[in-house]
Amino acid sequence: MCTDCGCGDVNLVPLELQTRILAHNDGTAAHNRAHFRERGIFTVNLMGSPGSGKTAVLEATARAFDGGAKLAAIAGDLATENDAMRLVRAGIRSRAIKTGQACHLDAEMVHHELHLLDLKGVEYLFIENVGNLVCPAVYDLGQDVNVVALSVTEGEDKPLKYPTMFAKADVVLLTKTDLLPHLNVDVQIIYHALARVMPNPVVIPLAARQPGGVDGWIAWLTQRRSAPEQLAS
Repeated sequence: MCTDCGCGDVNLVPLELQTRILAHNDGTAAHNRAHFRERGIFTVNLMGSPGSGKTAVLEATARAFDGGAKLAAIAGDLATENDAMRLVRAGIRSRAIKTGQACHLDAEMVHHELHLLDLKGVEYLFIENVGNLVCPAVYDLGQDVNVVALSVTEGEDKPLKYPTMFAKADVVLLTKTDLLPHLNVDVQIIYHALARVMPNPVVIPLAARQPGGVDGWIAWLTQRRSAPEQLAS
């Protein structure tokens, strides 16, 4: 349970206080967004449960771009810098946020890191949120898009159990699809579940550790960054 926001529990954090927290967060998120837009940085809030493959997706993204785009990342976790260090080794400028007890990143945390991360020439900034399918969906960080990594190993009903997360997603990355031959999982059930909770379902299957396994993701990412509505907003 996150003691910062109460995770929607008005017995822990009263509704009036939650409203003030979110209002302050939204103001800081707007400030972050202005930073990103001014620098031409396309910003992705990457969410998903622990072990869904978020870091592996970013490592594969760096390999796919192969120096063709400048990438940076902020990696959130409760207690370690392990993910940020993996991203550094993959060639992504990265910083870690250790949240302690907080089960999500907020706009203020991200804003603090913006002044410590070299963003010169950066085209894409990935904010790897804390592994959680609940709280991160509530907090605007100033991102352009919300991306949720959903592993086929997590079962077929996660979208129905955590509908808010998937309802706010611009795209869902269905990860670890190379494991499907070894699992008793019907991927069509996952697609049907996503269609029930996403207003405009967009799902990209990928296998981060396979050659060409993230091509669909890279195509979607580059298209969204270059879309006229993104440049005009």
